Amino acid sequence: MNILFVCIENSNRSQMAQAFANIYGREKVHAYSAGSRPSGKVNPKAIKAMAELGYDLSIHQSKSLDELPDVHFDYAITMGCGDACPLVRATHRLDWNIPDPRDMSETDFNKVRDLIGEKVKEVIG
Repeated sequence: MNILFVCIENSNRSQMAQAFANIYGREKVHAYSAGSRPSGKVNPKAIKAMAELGYDLSIHQSKSLDELPDVHFDYAITMGCGDACPLVRATHRLDWNIPDPRDMSETDFNKVRDLIGEKVKEVIG
């Protein structure tokens, strides 16, 4: 299964979603993430939040949709980018209304992280 997670900066939400898909999907999922306007870096708060769960997000990099491989996606999941998220070829499209945690406190940031984890579990099944 190929899953793409898209947000604006590819610094927080989509990065954490890709990480959770890697954790929960293991060999059955190929997870990707990208941003409609990538920041070029993964937020240190996201790296710290995922490190608390044993995942090294520092190995990820922020990237644009143009940098994705030419594969068919089973799921394209957008998070908060609205019109800034272009249409991506996918069998299923979902939009998760998840706030950008970039400027949130650590506690609220981790609540968003945990929400993303639960939603990824639901998709992967």
